[in-house]
Amino acid sequence: MSPQILFLENESWLRTVVRSRVGESDAVDDIMQNIAVALVKQKDSLAEINRISGWLYQVAVKQVLMYRRTRGRRRNFEDRIVKDPSVGQTLETLDPVARVLAAEERQQVQQGVEKLDELDRQILMLKYSEGWTYRQLADHLGIKEDTVEYRLAKARRQLRGLLASLDRSKTHA
Repeated sequence: MSPQILFLENESWLRTVVRSRVGESDAVDDIMQNIAVALVKQKDSLAEINRISGWLYQVAVKQVLMYRRTRGRRRNFEDRIVKDPSVGQTLETLDPVARVLAAEERQQVQQGVEKLDELDRQILMLKYSEGWTYRQLADHLGIKEDTVEYRLAKARRQLRGLLASLDRSKTHA
C-alpha cells in the first residue's frame, strides 16, 4: 500500500491524537506533515510493519514530543532575549567594539573546535550549525543515540577547556 493511501486512511484519527496532545491548531498541520514525511521515508519497509496503526500512533506521539521540545527551546530563547536583549542581536546590530569582541570570540571558538577530534567536531557542528537531533546524528554517524549524547557532552567539556586555556594564554601574553 502506498504511503499516500495509508496517510489518507488514517489522517482523521491521527489528527485527533495530535490535536489532543498539542492543543495548538496551527501546530497540528505541521506535525501531520512530519508524519506524512515519516511514512514516505519508510515506504520500502511499510509492508514489514505488522500493526501499521500502532506504528503510526508511535510516529505521531514522537512528532508531538519533538514539536514540544522545539517549542520549549524557542520559548527559552525568547525568555532570554526579554531578560537580555543582546542575546538576539546579530553581528550587524552590535556597536563596533562589540563586533570586534564577537569576532575575536568566534575566532577562539573556531580554533578550539579545530583542536577536537574529527567525530566530536562533526557532532558539534551538525548539532549546533545544522540543528540536528540526536536521532539524526546517530543515523548519520552510524552510532547509538546514547553515544551521541555522551560524545556531545564530552566535546562541549573539551571545547570549554580549550577556550579557557586559549583565554588564559591571551591574558598572560
